This record gives sequence, structure tokens and C-alpha cells, in this order.
Amino acid sequence: MYVGDIRLFGRAAELEQLSTFLGQARREGAARLLTGEPGVGKSSLMAAAAERALAEGMQVLRASGSEFEADVSYSALNQLLLSAQGGISRLPAGPREALEVALGFGVGMPPDALLVCNATLLLVQDLAAEAPVVLLVDDVHWIDRASAVVLGFVARRLAGSRAGLLVSTRTGAASYLDRRGLAEVVVAPLDEAAAEQLVEASFSQLPSRVRRRLLDLAQGNPLALMELPSTLSGAVQRVAAQPEVVPLNERLQALFATRIAELPEPTRRLLLLAAYEGTGDVRVLHAACADRGGLADLAPAERTQLVYVDDATARIAFRHPLIRSAIVAMSTHEERRTAHVTLAEVLVHDEERRAWHLAAAAVAPDEAVAQLLETSARRVMLRGDAIAAIATLVRAAELSVTSADRGRRLAEAAYIGAEADGSTADARTLLADARRAAPDPTGSLHAANAAAFLMLDGEGDVNTAHRLLVGAIETGDHGYRADDSALIEAMHALLLVSWYGSAPQYWEPFFRALRRLRPEPPQILAMASKAFPDPVRTGVSALAEAETILGALAEETDPTRVMRIGTASVYLDRLGELREGSWRLVHQGRDGAAARRHIGALMHLCLDDFLIGRWDEAQELAWEGQQTCDTGGFPFFSWYFWYNRAIVAAGRGQADEAYKLADEITNWAHPRGVSAAVLFAHHPRTLAAAAAGDFDAAYAHAAAMSPPGTLAPFVPHCTWVAFDLVEAAVRTGRTVEARAHVEAMRAARLSRLSSRMALIQAGAEALVSDDPESAEKLEQLLGDTAVDRWLFDASRVRLAYGEKLRRAGHVTRARVHLLAAREGFAAMTAGPWLDRVVGELRAAKYPLADGRAPGAVALTPQETQIAQLAASGLTNKEIAHRLFLSHRTVGAHLYRIFPKLGVTTRAGLRDALSSPPEPQ
Repeated sequence: MYVGDIRLFGRAAELEQLSTFLGQARREGAARLLTGEPGVGKSSLMAAAAERALAEGMQVLRASGSEFEADVSYSALNQLLLSAQGGISRLPAGPREALEVALGFGVGMPPDALLVCNATLLLVQDLAAEAPVVLLVDDVHWIDRASAVVLGFVARRLAGSRAGLLVSTRTGAASYLDRRGLAEVVVAPLDEAAAEQLVEASFSQLPSRVRRRLLDLAQGNPLALMELPSTLSGAVQRVAAQPEVVPLNERLQALFATRIAELPEPTRRLLLLAAYEGTGDVRVLHAACADRGGLADLAPAERTQLVYVDDATARIAFRHPLIRSAIVAMSTHEERRTAHVTLAEVLVHDEERRAWHLAAAAVAPDEAVAQLLETSARRVMLRGDAIAAIATLVRAAELSVTSADRGRRLAEAAYIGAEADGSTADARTLLADARRAAPDPTGSLHAANAAAFLMLDGEGDVNTAHRLLVGAIETGDHGYRADDSALIEAMHALLLVSWYGSAPQYWEPFFRALRRLRPEPPQILAMASKAFPDPVRTGVSALAEAETILGALAEETDPTRVMRIGTASVYLDRLGELREGSWRLVHQGRDGAAARRHIGALMHLCLDDFLIGRWDEAQELAWEGQQTCDTGGFPFFSWYFWYNRAIVAAGRGQADEAYKLADEITNWAHPRGVSAAVLFAHHPRTLAAAAAGDFDAAYAHAAAMSPPGTLAPFVPHCTWVAFDLVEAAVRTGRTVEARAHVEAMRAARLSRLSSRMALIQAGAEALVSDDPESAEKLEQLLGDTAVDRWLFDASRVRLAYGEKLRRAGHVTRARVHLLAAREGFAAMTAGPWLDRVVGELRAAKYPLADGRAPGAVALTPQETQIAQLAASGLTNKEIAHRLFLSHRTVGAHLYRIFPKLGVTTRAGLRDALSSPPEPQ
């Protein structure tokens, strides 16, 4: 096959694979990754794919990575979608505006990365609706992180879209691109026969000795085979005298250097501009050369085929990336500096790129440029790109005029590394550099924040981290101004560290500083300070702020704020309203964004999943959270996910697992002073004991969190075991303690916090009181659809209340609640509780056969098929593969099937399916 005027030799297999890829892309969507050594011919194969796609009526969008644009967010995406601007204008307003801002076509707040991803996907789908489209991205190892995230997102969602993505990268090159979902096409060096064919077709007059040497040196690399002959002919004797094989890359670099040196000086200056501009945008280069007659000086480089210009897209491209590298390597310091200054003057509307070019051009500290970079770092951080923000701040520190500013910027970079990115080794180095630059310990709150997080992720020493933060806040020169970002970051850090300590002495300095903030604390910090430390006493005062903040959540794009709103919402039971935002952070984390935000979002989803009965998902996300802690540099937070796994295990009667995980939490937390974790560990123990019918142990563990008759101050999680304590006390004859705890709940008016707390309080009251008013109140609550969301708590309350009604002789009323509890526990596969319900139903003389739920609903045909396959022993993934569904869809069907059939495990499916339905 020919690409342009060049014939491809020895590439039949690769071309066949690309043809298959294009066919699949046209029909149903596909993604491929070309990998190979530099110069092996990846770009030629990409060009061949483009030619074939165009010949087959496909739309082609192209881009190539630039190592000098790798720090400019969305630069590669800008290049890829530049010719599709017309399509962008057809998108709905939200995605259109997000994509226009990200690509620099519009002005606005930095968009959320997931919104940019979805907008790009929508654009591709819209283009594909007109005609099949293929996206070609060469040298993906040099594209910026933000663009790589978008490409990875799109690659995994092309199914059914009549669109394809083909990217290329060097073998072994590091890349921001997530390769999941990308089938790989390996481009190997040409075999001996194909290499000889290429040389014969291109250099038929080449002497045999030179040809042999060429083949030895090139080792099947097509670029070397094409470029080396012109220099080998004049150097045969020298080469023959040195028979050792010269490393290919060094030889090619030298070759390009020779060719570049022969160019006129104006041409080399223009190529240097093109190398640093990175995107190949001819318009930018025209503007940069406006005083020198435009791009006329490019002609010698085009004639020698160092570069080519695509007139249709107005893009300039180097024939090989090594040419760009050689141009930079051959330039002088002043030439490089002048090029950066020139580009900065042209890119006046692109503040991030302009800042980086000015930084590259700086030869001495420059506070104006340092400030531009610092501002740029903040914008980058709003996109969740912690690594780019750190790099930008480090360069800003290098350009700082004063040691105080240098130390402050290094400290902020260290803080981002420790708090958001998890790069503890780098953060420690940055923090040490910051302290050397500004040794005064009172001068940088960011340094204290970084040190505190490093301490937690290292030794996990809560006491020392707390003292460090308090000292930095109380001795800082911030004047308690609420607009001081470092101070507010320190206050959020102190909030968490004080919560870990779970005692009044930890909270006193926090509230002392909070009261001094002027003119007032920021809204999220204010809400968190009331709802998180001691919600029993101050949570209600946060409800108005919660309504305002959660009401505006749909417009919130800052990942840090989304995570902190979640933290402030935990004990107000508002995490359900954060699910969309939390999932957005999870997807961003999976695509390479800040690990800390990923972890925080997983925590919130796990907690909400437990309460609403999505226990399979809770376990799956808890495992993901543990892995993210391990790989992301945040070992301190692993205990959260041990806890989430433990409470699900306890709820399902897996007592050994629950106690084991609880003990892991306790053994880890005690020596580190993480009292919150020690208290949390009593929750799964309480549940496991109650599930096993050991109510003495359940009582002891619940009372360890908060003594009977008391809702312990600064132990917010005591509200999660309040019902457990009352039920366990009633069942073990501790009537006085049970009534005292209910009275404490009434006195605190716990029911005002949320519908879940109202349910828990009413359920506890009904257990200790024979007052008809208490029963009526509970009946009304259980009839409210808002309570249905709390599947586990509602089922627990219904079971306990149904038991009491049955024993009091109110069998008909008892059955109603027991049957509802039966369905809830079955949906969660909460075996021990399900067994208790079945026992109570039998005691209530309700007809049961083979454990099937009374009044079981008939299965749909698809549910029947899934149930039969599950009963045969197939896993969810195996069922999904057989029925062309996702494994999550299969799981969702099984959630509905279990309560319909009245079973709690797969083992019961076979008997349930073979039994006739119960008579109604």
C-alpha cells in the first residue's frame, strides 16, 4: 500500500488489523492502540488508516502529542477537535460551554473534567450520526493529562457509536492515557526481507557494503532506513572502522542535527517556534512571525521534509518527533528564550500557556511570572489535576523573588502532594525545601497542613498533627481573615484531625479559631462545624445552610468542595443528594485525578450504600477504596473501608469477618490516637452480636460508643447505634437503661436531624413504651415514603416492632411489618435478620412453604432466566456474558428476584424455582 507517495513494505498484517478496526468502528465503535519503537512506522500506519477512512467515507479528526505542551491542559484535545468546531455549536448549552472553555474557544469558569469528557463523547456521537468518524492521535505519550483523561473516557464508551479511536505511542513510554478498553496493535521492526525491499525501492544505487551497514544499523526501523543512507555514503570508511552497532536513537539524533544545521538561520528560528508552540497551529506561528513576513522561511524545512503543512487543517507537523527534539537541542539559550517570549506575546488570551512560556523564558526570579503561575496552579487544581498544579507551583517557587514567597509556594505544592495526590515522598522533599527557604515555622500554614497530612499518612500520630495545626493557626499572621485560603485549608484539616481525636480537648482550639474568623466562616466550613463534630447538639442549626449548599450542588464543579460538602452531610443523612457528585469524583479518580478526592467520594458512597441497602455495591466500592489507599499514597484512610466492609459482613451474619476487620481497625488506631476509628469499630461488633442473638455483647459494644442515657459529645457516630443499644437493653432486661437512652434521644430531639433519625427515635420509643401515641407515631413514620430509603434501619425497626406486636396479640398488624421487613432483608441478603423474620411469621401463624415469601410476585421472563442461571452456579459476570448484559444489571435483577422468591442466597434459588407458588 502507498501512503501519499511512499509505499509501505512488510505491513500487510498491521494494515489488515487497521482495516478490521475501521470496519468495526463504522459498524459498532472500536478503539485501538498502536505501539512500537520510535521511527518504526506508527505515523505512517496512522496516515494509512486516515487515507483508508477517508476513502470509505469516514470523517477523520487528527492530533499529535507534543512534549512541550504536556503541561497545558486540553491542548491535544484542542488540536483534535479544532476542525469540528461547527459540531460543538450543535451541542446542548451545558456541554457546549464546558467544551468551549476547556478548548479555549470560550470564556468561563474552568469546567468539571467529567463534563468535558461527556461533552466530547456527545460531540463524537453527534458527528457519527452524520457519517462514521475516526479519531487519530499520534504520539499519545506526549499529550497532556487532561486530554488523556478525555480520550480514555471516550475509548471506553464507543460501543454502538459508529466511531473509532486510534492512538499511537512509543513502546515503554510513560503516558497519562488509561489503556483499559484499548486493544493493542504492536508495530514491530520490519523483518529482513521487508527492510531490503524498502532499501531497494528507495536507494537502488546504494553500494552493497553501505546497504549492509544500513540494514545492520537500522535493525528494521523504517525511519532509519530512509534517513541514514545520505550520511552513510560519505562515512563508509569511518563506519567500517567502527563495526559496533550504534544505538539507533543516537544515530538518528545526530542525523537530524546535521540536516537542521544546514538550514538557514531564519528557518531554524521558525522551527524552534513550532517546536515550542506544540499544537502545530499555523495561525499562532503566523502571528509570531508577523514582523518577519509570516511563514515564508518555512520553505527550506518543507523541501527537506523535516516538516509538512496540512493546508486543510492549517497545521504544521514534524516528520518525526526526534526532529523537534533535535531542533531544541541544537538551539542556543538565547534562541530558546526568545522563542518562548515571542509565543507568550502571541498567546495573550491563553493564560496557562502564556504563563509557562514566560516561565521558560525567565532567566532570573520574576515575581510577576511567579504570580501568573500560582494563579494558573489554582485553576489547574479546580480541574482536579493535582500533579500539574504541583509542577506549576514548583516553577513559581523557582521564580519567586523572596525566600518567603518561595517557601510559601513550595509549601503549598507540598500540601497538595500530601493532601490531594498522595505523593508523600515528593511532598516530604518539597516540604523540606520550603522550610529551608522560609525557616520561620509560623510563616506558612500550608507547610503545617502538609506536615500534618504527612504525619497522618506516615506514623498516623493524631496528637502531634493536632498540636502542629493548632500552633500554626494560632501563631500565623493571617489575622483570621476568612478569605485567607491557607487558613481555611488549615481549618478544614483541623476539623478532620479533631474528629479523629473524638474528645472535647481536640475541638476547643478549632472552635476558638472558628469564632475569630472575620467577617464569618466560609459556608461549607460553617456547615461542617455544626453538622460533623457533634450533630446531636448542633446539627439542627446547620440544616438551613445545608439546604442552601445542597440546593446549589448541581452547579458545583470544584472536586474539593464536593468532597467537603459530603463530609458535612454525613450525620444529616444527606449523602444521597451527593451521589451524582460523588460518582463524578470516583470516575475522575479512576481516570487519574487526585486520589484523595477519589477516596473521599468512595467513603461517602459506601456509607450511603449501607443505609439504603446497596450492600453489594458497598463492598465493591470498599475494596476499590482500600486499593486506592494502598496505591494512591493514603494508607491512613484504609480503616474507613475496613469499617464499611465490616458492617456489611456483620449485617449478613459473617461474624468472623466482621470481628476480624473491627479488630484490625482497633489494633491500628489505638497506638496512633485515632479514637474515632476505635469507636467506629464497635459498630460492626454491635451488629454482628445482634445478628447472632448475643444481645449482651451487642449492648456492651453499643454502650462502649455512648453509655446508656447519654448521647456522647463529639462522638457523632453514636447516633448510628442508638436503636441497637435500646433493643439490646430491652432484650437483656435492662429496662431502666433502655428508657434512659430513649429519654436522651427525646431530650436531644434527635428526630429533627433527618427522617432516618426520626425513624430510629420513634422505633426506640415504641420498644420501651406501651403508649398508643408512640405506636401511632411509628406507624405514621413507617407509612412515609421518605423512610423507605433507609432500607436496613426501616427493616430493623419493622422487625422489632412486629415482634412486639405479635407478642402482644396484634398478629394482623404484626404481619404487615414483618412481611415488609422480610422483603427488605431479602433484598440486602441479610441472612440472620431474614431468619428472625421467618421465625416471627411462623409464630404469627402465617403460611410459609420452603421459605418462600408469602404472596411472592411472579418473575418476569428475563428474571426467570437470570434466576435459573444463578441457581445453576454461574457468577454474575458469567450470566452477564451469556445474556449480553452488564454484571451490574444482573446484580440489580437478583436484588429484586431474591425477595420475590423469598430466598436470601443463591443456594435457595433452586428450591424456590422448583416449588409451586404459594396460594393467595
